[in-house]
Amino acid sequence: MSGPALSLRGLVLRFGGLLAVNDLTMEVPRGGIVGLIGPNGAGKTSVFNVVTGFYKPASGYVEFSPQEGPARKITGLPPHEICRAGLARTFQNIRLFGNATAVENVMAGAYVREKSRWWMNILPLFPSAMREEREIRESAAAMLERLGLEKYMDAAASSLPYGAQRRLEIARALSTKPSFLLLDEPAAGMNPQESAELLTFIRNLRDEFSLSILLIEHDMKVVMGVCEHIWVLDQGSLIANGKPDEIKKDPRVIEAYLGKEAANA
Repeated sequence: MSGPALSLRGLVLRFGGLLAVNDLTMEVPRGGIVGLIGPNGAGKTSVFNVVTGFYKPASGYVEFSPQEGPARKITGLPPHEICRAGLARTFQNIRLFGNATAVENVMAGAYVREKSRWWMNILPLFPSAMREEREIRESAAAMLERLGLEKYMDAAASSLPYGAQRRLEIARALSTKPSFLLLDEPAAGMNPQESAELLTFIRNLRDEFSLSILLIEHDMKVVMGVCEHIWVLDQGSLIANGKPDEIKKDPRVIEAYLGKEAANA
């Protein structure tokens, strides 16, 4: 199927008198790894919140094209319906269920597609629900193994090392069976070695799970190393877009965000 996986058309988002996103139009190609960058307060996470249904824009719309089926407008849908449509996300600040185990966190993501009602698992009167619960647990365990987290299977999420918590949040997102993944600062808090390993990890995610990926990131080594196309926001407005080498040389981006040292890196 040709065409973009995600299209944003004329998005406007206001918080009272503050214009957070100003007439934003952008696309993410199917199977692409695309970056959304800009200084703090540029509106990047607000864009993610519009795409995933946490915010409703004042005008404009978001169109999503799943792997199977026609493109559809998802603007105004609640987050759980957008997730079922095939979009999953992580958050800038890790939002795991800290007291739950790693496998239980991944299972929580899979419940968005569960056919049984939650109360059916409590009673022994619904064998199909109990079977589905076992299948979800087995699938969650397999996901942890695929992402190299099997040794943390029964450990409380809050006890995991920071980098493992980041991967666990991604594992939970993947358990919803998305075709599109939004990563909000996946390298935040990582040391240089972990950030370098993240490049390969993100590429492998795209290839192994047949994903399109849009990521927000401040670590320019990660952005320039993994993104195939970059969109740049400043004060809610799009100021540039292009390939990494083009963005590094764009005078508007250098002035607003990168600075001369980063541009020359």
